[in-house]
Amino acid sequence: MSDPSTGVSRAWVEVDEGALRRNLRRVRDAAGASALVPMLKANAYGLGMGPVLEMVRRETSSDELWAIGVAAVAEGEELRRLGWEGRVVVFSPAPPGEFDRAARAGLTLALSDLGAVQRWADAARGAGRLLAFHTEIDTGMGRAGFAAADAAEWGPRVARAAADLLEWEGCFTHFHSADEPAPEPTDEQQRLFLRALGELPPGPARRVVHSANSAAAVRRAGFGGDVVRPGIFLYGGSAGPGAVPEAVASLRARIALVREVEPGTTCGYGATYTARRRERWGTLAIGYGDGLPRGLSPAGGEALVRGRRVPMIGRISMDVTVVDLTDLPEAVEAGEVATLIGRDGGETIKVDEVASRVGTIAYEVLTGLGTRLPRVYLPPDGTRNP
Repeated sequence: MSDPSTGVSRAWVEVDEGALRRNLRRVRDAAGASALVPMLKANAYGLGMGPVLEMVRRETSSDELWAIGVAAVAEGEELRRLGWEGRVVVFSPAPPGEFDRAARAGLTLALSDLGAVQRWADAARGAGRLLAFHTEIDTGMGRAGFAAADAAEWGPRVARAAADLLEWEGCFTHFHSADEPAPEPTDEQQRLFLRALGELPPGPARRVVHSANSAAAVRRAGFGGDVVRPGIFLYGGSAGPGAVPEAVASLRARIALVREVEPGTTCGYGATYTARRRERWGTLAIGYGDGLPRGLSPAGGEALVRGRRVPMIGRISMDVTVVDLTDLPEAVEAGEVATLIGRDGGETIKVDEVASRVGTIAYEVLTGLGTRLPRVYLPPDGTRNP
């Protein structure tokens, strides 16, 4: 396979800008008139907040890009350090001690209870300026948000607590099953959300309303609201049936060692694998310390070498993984590249395949890729940006 990793000696993540931008384009086309709030939380799902921010900016106009979404105040502060001056919405509840920091950074908070509204009002008073917030409405996710059924009760109280210190800018909910085949749970959440909105007191201007994550934005026409919040779909993870994006991330590692072993030779902690014949093993310079799931090997995990699948053997260690190269038609040499996620020749290992083998989701695999893996950025023109 071609090797864009000149100067990268061990293992790395490749990020395909062209694919990410085409995925974003697909969301934009599906969203119609809805503006975009791309989610860059968790270091842009493990792919690098700064570079991904620039990719998003190159693909969207100022009218299309309404805000950037994150999960933590520290992530919003990082966006400011990166030079982003636009709106930043922090979607997860901020701990009480972070409200003043959020105010200094000019962030917009998602608020889920009256205590948080009061703390945000106190921060606005201290900052001497109006601060914006969105109310999360819980329609079944259960992890945060004002209860949808009680909107007529809490709505006026939120408005009074905000008074002249806060701008109640928007309301949103989060779907728990939009990536599942059955539409009924999402339909019910949307019904509860719209009913709650109808019970809220009118604001000085129309509030921004949003509910669509990646799955709803791509699969459910009409669920967009004023803005949509694409996440995993941008980064190459499936958002459910009919919402399969282009692959964005590839995970590759050098073959550090190739050796011949005799029948009966054992491999890995616990000696869980024993050679049944004379075999050729390759030691890859990557392990669970880099974010490769430790449970992948006993679950039938594979790598691609010279465009063919080879099985992982033994237990994955912190720093290395062993594969069986015996059935490859040509001898492999140390220094060649193995692909753990991505394409090599006519074969592809998708991030969703890796996630499925170990009983998790693409989100966890991507965000778990470790900091000692350099990110290698591949722009649409095919050049390399380390």
